[in-house]
Amino acid sequence: MSLAVQRHELGPIATNCYVVSASDEATEAVVIDAGGDAAELGRELERLGVTCAGILITHGHWDHLGGVADLAEAAGAPVHMAAGERIALERINDFAPAELSLRPYTPEVLLEGDETLDLAGITFQTLLVPGHSPAHLAYYAEGCLFSGDVLFAGSVGRTDLPFGDWDTLVASIRLLADRFPPGTIVYPGHGPETTLGDELARNPFLAELRAS
Repeated sequence: MSLAVQRHELGPIATNCYVVSASDEATEAVVIDAGGDAAELGRELERLGVTCAGILITHGHWDHLGGVADLAEAAGAPVHMAAGERIALERINDFAPAELSLRPYTPEVLLEGDETLDLAGITFQTLLVPGHSPAHLAYYAEGCLFSGDVLFAGSVGRTDLPFGDWDTLVASIRLLADRFPPGTIVYPGHGPETTLGDELARNPFLAELRAS
């Protein structure tokens, strides 16, 4: 199977949101990190001819959550996120910039990592990859890794935010490198896609992984 992945930059800081289908002919899709502009996202789902079977959240930073409530209610789709970060969605305005007014939401499915999710004809593996945030999740399916803000093309997630930790982040990326082949396509929370092998070979922040 080769997944159909559509990337959309949503919200005030252009956070990546992914619409993932089992194929171009599929009638259902999964949305990963609905960071904003839920109405625009709904129109895109309609254009693609798919319904939203589920919403997956990588972590609880506001820029990945801004459109979740509106999309979930409009689509009737269950929201999946880490149990350890649910408060960030349920009390989103406690953590978002003061000038924003975002809608809170209570996720239907709480995750710990190491689950298998069957949604829209796709089997996702969940992986607990903290470091950027305390209960950050990544999702893997069919050679595609949705890494949130753990790993980017040429960079890695910030660890200067509350509950960030550099050593924990490096250990999480090491886990991904040990678990998946170099050709794995990485779809990050910001910026373009890359591959796990390219980042392990050239990412300047991962020199200690290459040395170990």
